[in-house]
Amino acid sequence: MTEARRRQEGTLAGFLTYLLWGAFPLYFATLRPAGPWEILAHRIVWTLLLCAIVLVLTRDLRWLLELARRPRRAGGVALAGLFIALNWGVYTYAVLSGHVTEAALGYFLNPLVTVALGVVVLRETLRRAQWVAVAVGGVAAVYLTIDYGRPPWISLVLAVSFASYSLLKNRLGISLSPIRSLAGETLAILPVAVVVLVWLSARGETTFLAHGGVHTALLVSTGLATAVPLLLFAAAASRVPLSTIGLLQFLTPVLQLMTGVLLLGETVPASRWVGFAMVWVALAVLTWDMVTHVRRSRRARRDLVEPAP
Repeated sequence: MTEARRRQEGTLAGFLTYLLWGAFPLYFATLRPAGPWEILAHRIVWTLLLCAIVLVLTRDLRWLLELARRPRRAGGVALAGLFIALNWGVYTYAVLSGHVTEAALGYFLNPLVTVALGVVVLRETLRRAQWVAVAVGGVAAVYLTIDYGRPPWISLVLAVSFASYSLLKNRLGISLSPIRSLAGETLAILPVAVVVLVWLSARGETTFLAHGGVHTALLVSTGLATAVPLLLFAAAASRVPLSTIGLLQFLTPVLQLMTGVLLLGETVPASRWVGFAMVWVALAVLTWDMVTHVRRSRRARRDLVEPAP
């Protein structure tokens, strides 16, 4: 396969990934009358079951023993599972409670929070444009807090939880394939799902078998809805430059914002659009810096390989 073909396939996979994630508000809205806790529990259970089927069919289970022998790595996988479960739960709550636009803001803020965590946790050094982007993003967060009359908790929790999840994945490295990683994370948080389902059953608040076959099938489909975009993302990340992935990722919050406003009837006051605009300015600066840095790095590598005569 030629490099151009690999990039085309990777770009398509990335586009489909962020398109699917952008359509999640409509998908989760169809899961009513299930509440966010029940949806979270089913998402964990059915995702783990799907991963288990794939791993059994491919006879790829030995890595579980290896992971168990490395408590530190297993702990990192478990912590990643807790962060992604928090992200899933808060996002589902946002959709079902009519806060899709606030959730979209969280994913706009995510790249800025990721950069900030890199400085605080990994002691990374930022370029000047990155500092400007983070500063503008901080001003936007303060402005939106004043406008909401409270901190935009949904946005902040989504941004911080996913950025923390990404940081852990970075620290864990590529020792686990996407399907192994997802299986390990959902296995670690399976007790949470079991406790939630038992608790809801004891209260008579489960909807799994009480609202017809279509509703049951939709809850079962949360496993596919979780795994497919992640596997597409893995395919994209291995085929296209990071700069392309960075640009494609903004498709998800844009679609979520449009869905919230145009399809789900959420209202965004004019004053709040100002805060969104600040975040977009910060993202524009961050994207410009990223693209410029990638181009300079490529040019430098070409100069090393092909020195001028």
